[in-house]
Amino acid sequence: MLSFKILSRALSPQRSSGGFIVVAVLWILAALATLAMSYGVYVNATAFAFADYDVRLKAQELAMAGVELAVYKLTEDPQARPAQGRFAFRLGNAAVAVHFRSESGRIDLNFAPKQLLVGLFTVLGYDQEAAEDFADRIIAWRTPASGVADSEAFLYRTAGKSYGPRRGPFQHVNELGLVLGMTPDLVERALPYLTVYSGQAEVNVFEAAPEVLAALPGLTPARIQLLLAQREGAPQDIVNAHLGMAAQYVTVQSSKANRITVDVRFDGSRRTRSEAVILLLDDDVEPYRVLSWRDDAGERSPDERPYAEMR
Repeated sequence: MLSFKILSRALSPQRSSGGFIVVAVLWILAALATLAMSYGVYVNATAFAFADYDVRLKAQELAMAGVELAVYKLTEDPQARPAQGRFAFRLGNAAVAVHFRSESGRIDLNFAPKQLLVGLFTVLGYDQEAAEDFADRIIAWRTPASGVADSEAFLYRTAGKSYGPRRGPFQHVNELGLVLGMTPDLVERALPYLTVYSGQAEVNVFEAAPEVLAALPGLTPARIQLLLAQREGAPQDIVNAHLGMAAQYVTVQSSKANRITVDVRFDGSRRTRSEAVILLLDDDVEPYRVLSWRDDAGERSPDERPYAEMR
């Protein structure tokens, strides 16, 4: 019995040491498994990121190709430059649809007279007093200050704004959101009909959206419907006959600034949308200059949709 106890005491440290080694090995295996799992997640995430980057890169190249082709169609015949147009092409696993339209169909924030601005805000659902106030704030924003006292800047300070009116041209249509009284909802509703690139006080009657035509003083809904039905290919005198007093706010001149929208749809339903505003250059090394570029531009703007979709 004594010898058995002595033997047990001699072996017990070895058993304890062996158990510790087993536990350590199990911990190491668990750590390696966790590391392998983390690495697998990282590899999958990296693969997805590279795949998404590849799609976005292809979409950007296809969008630029669409813009280049639109510029070619706009400059192919300078004597008969189209005011708008559509075309489509397919390359690899992507279908590309392009729409271009002159900016002169929109109301220019920097040049539009008060009556046209008031008409637009009235069409958007605001009463006459509110519409006139919005128009006054826009005109004051773009007009250089005169005199020592700036009453417009005082209005901004009174409203708690940390800035005053620019007192110069709008740099971008989104700057409208800085104008006193302009709510995000109002700006979002007005933007599809506005531009800062046409350089014209009037709007092109052949290119304007129905909402822009409705903003013209004196045009009734019946006249607008008739104008929309007859303006394509109609002689200018026939069109002017439907305009009445609104004729002073319209032009038939197209702007050299054009808005180009490129939809890219990949096989598998992945879709991207880019919108560029370009300025055609007649006497320059380059045929055009990009004034604005926006990716993932959202749904079609009102001037791209058939009138039936907007009713």
